[in-house]
Amino acid sequence: MRKIVISLILLSSLLLAACSSTQPQIVLETESFDFGDVVNGDVVSKTLLVRNEGNASLVIDEVSTSCGCTTASLEPMTIPAGGTATLQIEFDSGAHGSDLTGSVVRQIFLTSNDPQQSEIVVEFSANVLEMGGE
Repeated sequence: MRKIVISLILLSSLLLAACSSTQPQIVLETESFDFGDVVNGDVVSKTLLVRNEGNASLVIDEVSTSCGCTTASLEPMTIPAGGTATLQIEFDSGAHGSDLTGSVVRQIFLTSNDPQQSEIVVEFSANVLEMGGE
């Protein structure tokens, strides 16, 4: 009986320590959005907030995109506990030439030290229209 009680106390202590540990937590303002209709050749942009809702610094190791037609940058790359950073996204609808029209979907990937979610994805869509057309 005494071993069981000691085991329960140790288990409780470990659980309490795990729950109170310091760690970052990445949260995006939104994980998806739509640029709507974009004329081929136009460059459109959007700014999103990235928050650290954890209690340790969030370090963004890498910001990458699914396609060369999309660029993304984050400032700052280290976000203090409770802080925010600005994610700037640009989509060049003409990057694939004047023949690309119709619906497109692209992603931005953020890799961080968040132990619960080491990679998070922002996805956007756009409807690329012909140059001078609708």
